[in-house]
Amino acid sequence: MTCALFGSYFLLRKQYPTVETLSRKAIENTDVMPIASDGWYLLGRKAHYEGDGARAIEFYNRSDQARGGGEKGFLPAKFGAVQMAVSNKDFDGAKFRLEKIVQQAKNPEAMILLAALHAEDVFATQKAGIKEDKSNETKRAIHLLESVRSMWKDEKQKLTPDESVLVYLARLYENTSPEKTMQCLTQLEELQIAGIPESARPDIDDPEDLKTALRESLPPQLLNNMGCFLYQNEKIALARGMFQSALNACVHSQEREDGTDGDALVTTISYNLGRTYEAADMWDEAKKVYEGLLERHSDYTEASARLTYIALRQSPTDEGPKKMAKLYEVDSSNLEVRSLFGWYLSKSKKRVSNLAEDSEQRHYKHTLQYYDKHDRYALTGMGNVHLLSARDMRRDNEQDKEKRRKVYQRAVEFFDKALQLDPKNAYAAQGIAIALVDDKKNHSSAVQIFSKIRDTLKDPSVYLNLGHVYAELRQYSRSIEHYEAALAKDRARDVQILACLGRVWLLKGKQEMNLVAMKTALDYALRAREVSPDQLHLQFNVAFVQNQIASLAYGLQATQKTLQDVQEAAEGLKEAIETFEKISKEKNPPYPSQALEQRANMGRTISKQLDRAMQSQKEYEEKNAAKLQQAREAREAAIQKREEELRKAQEVEIERKRKIAEERAQMVEETQRSAAQRAEADRAREEAEMTDDSQGERVKRKKKPTSKRKKKDADDFIADDEEGAGEGERSGGEGESEGETAPKKRRRLERRSGGKVSSAKASSKYKSDERVVDTDDEDEDEGEGEGEGETALTTEDKDDLFDEDQDEDQIQEVAPRRRGKARHIADDDDEDEEGEAEAQAEAPAKNDDDDLFGDEKEDTEMQD
Repeated sequence: MTCALFGSYFLLRKQYPTVETLSRKAIENTDVMPIASDGWYLLGRKAHYEGDGARAIEFYNRSDQARGGGEKGFLPAKFGAVQMAVSNKDFDGAKFRLEKIVQQAKNPEAMILLAALHAEDVFATQKAGIKEDKSNETKRAIHLLESVRSMWKDEKQKLTPDESVLVYLARLYENTSPEKTMQCLTQLEELQIAGIPESARPDIDDPEDLKTALRESLPPQLLNNMGCFLYQNEKIALARGMFQSALNACVHSQEREDGTDGDALVTTISYNLGRTYEAADMWDEAKKVYEGLLERHSDYTEASARLTYIALRQSPTDEGPKKMAKLYEVDSSNLEVRSLFGWYLSKSKKRVSNLAEDSEQRHYKHTLQYYDKHDRYALTGMGNVHLLSARDMRRDNEQDKEKRRKVYQRAVEFFDKALQLDPKNAYAAQGIAIALVDDKKNHSSAVQIFSKIRDTLKDPSVYLNLGHVYAELRQYSRSIEHYEAALAKDRARDVQILACLGRVWLLKGKQEMNLVAMKTALDYALRAREVSPDQLHLQFNVAFVQNQIASLAYGLQATQKTLQDVQEAAEGLKEAIETFEKISKEKNPPYPSQALEQRANMGRTISKQLDRAMQSQKEYEEKNAAKLQQAREAREAAIQKREEELRKAQEVEIERKRKIAEERAQMVEETQRSAAQRAEADRAREEAEMTDDSQGERVKRKKKPTSKRKKKDADDFIADDEEGAGEGERSGGEGESEGETAPKKRRRLERRSGGKVSSAKASSKYKSDERVVDTDDEDEDEGEGEGEGETALTTEDKDDLFDEDQDEDQIQEVAPRRRGKARHIADDDDEDEEGEAEAQAEAPAKNDDDDLFGDEKEDTEMQD
């Protein structure tokens, strides 16, 4: 074990003979297989450092076998064997070993190396241009690298992010998912910024400015790549800032002398910066960048080509063609220059009926024959030339139609060849879609192809072709939308797009009978003529639109146009007549001279009609103006009337609300006055109830006890009952219930008189329960209820007085019970009125037979 430990130390010191000796001793002097495995591993590393690949693989394998091999082997030894296989270019063997390691354990180093092998295989195939499907290798590499990337987020594993993982992922995502590539590069930038020491960080407070300053310490290659992806995503401002940071980083890189080719980096990044200036329409800044590149490298053809292109865009008829001719003369063998010259010919050539006489076609043919038969730009250009030629060919008879079909077929052949060389050539794909529309009239398939191309190719031509298809489908609104999108893509002075927009607006105006759309078509036609005033067909377009506006202005109803519209149409028609006559006298007019002269004569006829229409329109508008004035006045009067009615209604409503408010105020005042009166009455009553005692203090007045009538001639039994009744009355007055004495009286009556008293009992029972005392009308209702009950009972008693068989006890039993009942009910009332209630209850019974028992009448009223 000591020998193995010291062997590792001397291996780091590169004292290989000592390592050999210690490793051999460790292997020979131990019976522990792990220690022997360490010895073999040290020998393998020694041979690896010395470049002896065969012995290194042998020692690595022995070290692995010493620990069991297979799934139980020594992982560092397995990894060393894989490294030796890679160095010997045995990539398949290395992949096989790494697959086993990854299956046994998710080792990040093994996963990164396996992914790198798959990625390098994919990159080599792309560089060689071999048409071999490497999608499985790409997916496998991305899966492994993303797995390692996800491991970085696991805090338990404590892995340090590896920049090579992000670099490989960015390259793998480049063709399929550019946005993911940008994410990887951004993460790589953050890792490198985080690795900058504090001493090298500037003292800047603003985070954005600090980040921009720190970028200058990063590798310029990284910043350049990020700028390129931002440019592809049409984030021009961000891309320009990134390229400027990359240039500053090149200066810092040269100061560090890290061995990079600073001049090549500066040249490439400066060229990219100039392209961003072009995209932002900053032509002067772009010129300065390209001219600076040409001062450093006069043979930099790409910079010269960009300067020529800018001149063609700014001056397509003067300075641009001169620079183009000079560049083509100096470097005509350069394919980039030939491509630019072909583009210039496509924009400036004159159309001819014979394809062989077409200058653009001869230029592309010369390029394919003598320079590069696989030049994709020339092949695509040839396809476009054949498309345009086939579109202009006659189709009067079957022979012409067959000839036209063959030209379309020839165009498709060129596009197909370009797609074979570059399957992602969107321009060739849209050429085939155009042929489908023009030749086969297959608009639905063409729209699908164009829509897919639009998602991948950010070029104005895609929107232009979609505009053509929708125009053929008579979907003019969508066609205009795509034409305007193409015009906005840095092609505001493109004659073709302007002419197409004028044509579609003209068709839309004719379909909808809309003068506004016609005038919009005229505006686009004038803009196209302004860009290229020498083009006869553009002059004809302006005159044709003016003629159509005049015809429409004459045919519209008086309500659909104005006098100004008719006058403008008449003036435009005069210009159109002059233009038709002028074009008919040219050597190569776009249409036969006779047809142009006929159009001029027809315009004169329409002019006379417009004069009559102008007069009638004037009369109509005068009459209509008078009617409008009357209607306006009537409307104003009606509005004033409604406003007056509304004002009066508002005044009535305000008056009503005022009256309601006054009534409510009066009600509140009366309520308050009534409340004050009631309060005063309550205070007077309370004052009346008070009296002065013997000591002169104010106390509440005490009530006097009521007198009870005695029956003088009754026997002892009846007197006892009366005393019991009196006691019951007193107890009732004191708040006790009379339920204890009343049942005894009923039982005695039942025994003595049989059932004769039952009717009287029932009558007394229900009579007593018939009234309920209302506490609000205490003084009035109580007296009435008691009087009625006593009257009913007294009548029954009078009838019984003359009945010889009636028991005298029964009569005396009923009367006290009535008085007791009345007194019981009266006890629930106010104390001050108790005596009055009892007197009212006893009075009816005494009126009929005052001398029945010989009792004298007693005054029961309360004495003041």
